[in-house]
Amino acid sequence: MKTLMVVDDADEWNGVLKGVSIVSSADFLTKPLYVERSLKVFNLCRSYQYQTAGYYVSLLASARGQKVVPTISTILDLKAKHFLKLQSVGLDKLIQRSLKNLQSEHFQLSIYFGKNVALRYEKLAYELHKHFSAPLLRATFKRKDKWRLQSIGPIGLSDVPPSHCEILGQFADEYFKKRQSSKKVKIPRFDLAILVNPQDPQPPSNERALREFFKAADRLNIDVEFITKEDFHRLPEFDGLFIRETTAVNHHTFRFSHRANALGLAVIDDPLSILRCANKVYLAELFERYKIPAPRTLLLHKKDFKNKLSSISLPAILKEPDSSFSRGVSKAESYEGLLSKLRLMFENSDIIIVQEFLPTDFDWRVGILDGKPLYVCKYYMAKNHWQIYRQGKSGAVEDGFVETFSLSQAPPAVVNIAVQVCRPIGEGFYGVDIKEKDGKFFVIEVNDNPSIDAGCEDVVLKNVLYESIMKAMLQRMERIAMGVY
Repeated sequence: MKTLMVVDDADEWNGVLKGVSIVSSADFLTKPLYVERSLKVFNLCRSYQYQTAGYYVSLLASARGQKVVPTISTILDLKAKHFLKLQSVGLDKLIQRSLKNLQSEHFQLSIYFGKNVALRYEKLAYELHKHFSAPLLRATFKRKDKWRLQSIGPIGLSDVPPSHCEILGQFADEYFKKRQSSKKVKIPRFDLAILVNPQDPQPPSNERALREFFKAADRLNIDVEFITKEDFHRLPEFDGLFIRETTAVNHHTFRFSHRANALGLAVIDDPLSILRCANKVYLAELFERYKIPAPRTLLLHKKDFKNKLSSISLPAILKEPDSSFSRGVSKAESYEGLLSKLRLMFENSDIIIVQEFLPTDFDWRVGILDGKPLYVCKYYMAKNHWQIYRQGKSGAVEDGFVETFSLSQAPPAVVNIAVQVCRPIGEGFYGVDIKEKDGKFFVIEVNDNPSIDAGCEDVVLKNVLYESIMKAMLQRMERIAMGVY
């Protein structure tokens, strides 16, 4: 994807930036040459005020299907006082630490492509750039009882001191080199971000699987870049977001999903799927409403749970509402243990789910994508344990053997019930966990962000599994590009 810098006066920028195409805002807005979709546009106009050239550069770039920085959404954020206050609260500690040695009551910080000429302000400049993603910014701070962010907005080259122009060029060169992918013979149809956490000891996809996703996307002419939570500000650069990090509502993964969805990106997992699947209270009500066979379930409120203890059969499974991957889940063998565990869990949540314990050697897992079954596995329990995952004394996670089946080999009832339970949740990518007891099947939970590990879920379908998921992303991006939602 070709990178284009749009400025007020192209002549003004001669010699400042190297290796990128520079065009005036007048040419960009009026010449057919710049209508093509395969452009990545960086808007360096000195003003983004309503109906200025800078405002229309971002507006028209978005209408043309181009990737533009800043987006119209970011421009509106820069003008919104409530958003400014919200973001400054989140950066308060960094602001106080960065400015503590200043003697004046006012301070202006110039941010050039996420950096400042003074190293001591580099972290603050970087974080502000993440929240207010525009190439050239100036932030104003005022101190009363403490330092506060008063305003932040774009600046033009004429606002940059002559002594800063050379280093501005260096910052720009570093900025674009990080974003330039290797040259390809063909121009990618779309740009896809895959969100990962390299430090996660139990990620949804292992490294081999991530490489397979990359190769499958490449075969479909999708350009993939792996991003981390530090890249939140870069979401407008992409057409789609595929989350391969364990999701939660009160977590940066949900913020990524929500922001990407608001920007018009294709997203798996979409924010609604995360909200619904992450909460076991919601799923319990869903199972009840749609008559989905499930273990007997009871919702306990911390104010009156003692009145219901006698109705609980032991052993029982206790779940925090946002539990996942066996975390936040425990088993009570006695009423003393039940009471102790409940009191501990009620410190984190007003409601706890108590579920009938169904001892089995394995759980069925059915992968559902866009309402259709994709793969079926048996997840065996960890050795000498009642769950699939077991936390060892050393902190290492142990898991059981995985057996993978073709759809034709799996019991039809397992596949059918998995498809049935996903219909009211959405058309995302889900993993349905099902227990088999005495020839009957019971849905335990529905997970967004299901595991795809090389050597496990891909044993039957191999490359087809990865291509199927990437094709689903491609179809979403194509629909959005055509304005079909």
